[in-house]
Amino acid sequence: MTNHPKIGIRPIIDGRRGGIRESLEEMTMGMALSVAKLYAAKLRYADGVPVECVIADTTIGGVAEAAAATDKFRDNNVGAVLSVTPCWCYGSETIDMDPLMPKAIWGFNKTQRPGAVYLASALAGHNQKGLPAFGIYGSEVQEQDDNSITPDVEEKLLRFGRAAVAVMEMRGKSYLSIGSVSMGIAGSMPDPDFFQEYLGMRNEAVDCSEIARRIELGIYDKEEFERAMAWVEKHCKTHEGEDLNPEHLRYSREKKDEVWEYVVKMTMIFRDLMVGNPKLAEMGFEEEAAGHNAIAGGFQGQRQWTDFRPDGDFSEAILNTSFDWNGIREAYTFATENDTLNGVSMLFMHLLTNQAQLFSDVRSYWSPEAVERATGRKLTGKAANGIIHLINSGSSTLDASGAMSDAEGNPVMKPFWEITEQEAERCLEATTWHPAGREYMRGGGFSSKFFTRGDMPVTMCRLNLIKGQGPVLQIAEGWAVNVDRAIFEHIDKRTDPSWPTTYFAPRLTGRGAFRSVYNVMNNWGANHGAITYGHVGADLITLAAMLRIPVCMHNVDEEKIFRPSAWAAFGSDPEGADYRACNNYGPVYR
Repeated sequence: MTNHPKIGIRPIIDGRRGGIRESLEEMTMGMALSVAKLYAAKLRYADGVPVECVIADTTIGGVAEAAAATDKFRDNNVGAVLSVTPCWCYGSETIDMDPLMPKAIWGFNKTQRPGAVYLASALAGHNQKGLPAFGIYGSEVQEQDDNSITPDVEEKLLRFGRAAVAVMEMRGKSYLSIGSVSMGIAGSMPDPDFFQEYLGMRNEAVDCSEIARRIELGIYDKEEFERAMAWVEKHCKTHEGEDLNPEHLRYSREKKDEVWEYVVKMTMIFRDLMVGNPKLAEMGFEEEAAGHNAIAGGFQGQRQWTDFRPDGDFSEAILNTSFDWNGIREAYTFATENDTLNGVSMLFMHLLTNQAQLFSDVRSYWSPEAVERATGRKLTGKAANGIIHLINSGSSTLDASGAMSDAEGNPVMKPFWEITEQEAERCLEATTWHPAGREYMRGGGFSSKFFTRGDMPVTMCRLNLIKGQGPVLQIAEGWAVNVDRAIFEHIDKRTDPSWPTTYFAPRLTGRGAFRSVYNVMNNWGANHGAITYGHVGADLITLAAMLRIPVCMHNVDEEKIFRPSAWAAFGSDPEGADYRACNNYGPVYR
């Protein structure tokens, strides 16, 4: 997975020779070089490598040069294109015609040369041909000798770049289901048409019996297992939480130790199933060593497996965390209960932010009045309008404990390459591991337990499939908030005190679903949500437009919404226009 898809940059120029084209060559190619420099400095793939750009060999003044650029891009694994120009050019002769490529055009705002005129002409051509493109145009006129990228242009260039990289990295990859449908949850019923047509992905599946087969036959790296167990002894078993099971359901110490070994093996096997492991080929298991080319996955767990085998809580938590016994590394995207739609929601935000993602139940709404009635304490600060209790026994990344910090000491979550060993240690110290409740999880297991430190800016999103409509995306920006300790303990004891807790306060706008915290909860489309650090709703809206997925609920400021220019032709109401445009164009890969 190291042959990264690249962004192709197309420097577009007025093709008239004899003075006009010659006077623009340096400026036009300079725009392309400046964008490539920006992307390399500010954007990374999920594995931490700076985003690569491929620039056309020459400026593009006509269809022959456009075709030459297309050939070069095809040979260099280009998956999205950005055209740049400071001047008038020939519109339909110079645009990119590949229907699978996300596209944007930056027209320089200079009065000496009409970059905006080309931008409008080229966008009209794109729209007429059914090839939606994002238009980028600075709000301020720049002087002839000023070739800088202004802040508003940079914001749009980066927003397009982040979303384009996410689209490219999903294309051709797999979602791996380990098991099948969990407890009738609709999201864990993989819809292959959705994955194929909207994401360009395939679905892979293995039965849960594959876990037992690999454990019984020893199809895992024995040396890594010993290293993993030493790490678990140091960081997890020493932080075992109270066993809250009734006496007759408590495992003996010997049995608990067996469960620890089993869940560590499960974790390794889940990872190997997703991405493969060359060590297995050395052991004679060449087929197993290949993996399933999975960029995301999920584990059914409940109920057939967990009725007699350890649950996936430990495995899901560790895979979704930015470190394990092998050190600090990219977090995997792995969904509890094989909720494929929440897994995709996590994947969207992982690819946009390069950070670990939190999987959680959207469990309950607590009004200020209910909190005061139950605890005698008031919610304050960002929590003053009420909170949504996010809690789940499974895929709760340890990154979400809030034990990492920025230079000012504020709790944060980070891309893995910015995480220090000390921060990883603090996340482990903030986490206890409670034996699973065996009334539900009869085979036992261990669940992470922490309380997310606030106030961290976070974004919650969820993809849902609607019969007759197709996929829709929900977005809620807000904060993971602190509450009075007495409030936390009271709410904690009313649910499951062995599970990790995050209290979410969405940002209210006074409109629609964001009139109140209750309305956010009441309009959420499923029992699960994906949560990321930072306010990234605008990036999600851009990504959704690239994938032709309408956004049915969000609290992003309207001036931050960035969609293809064609969306403006579908009505003045942004939400309605989004639905009509997505319906008109349909999924990219159909």
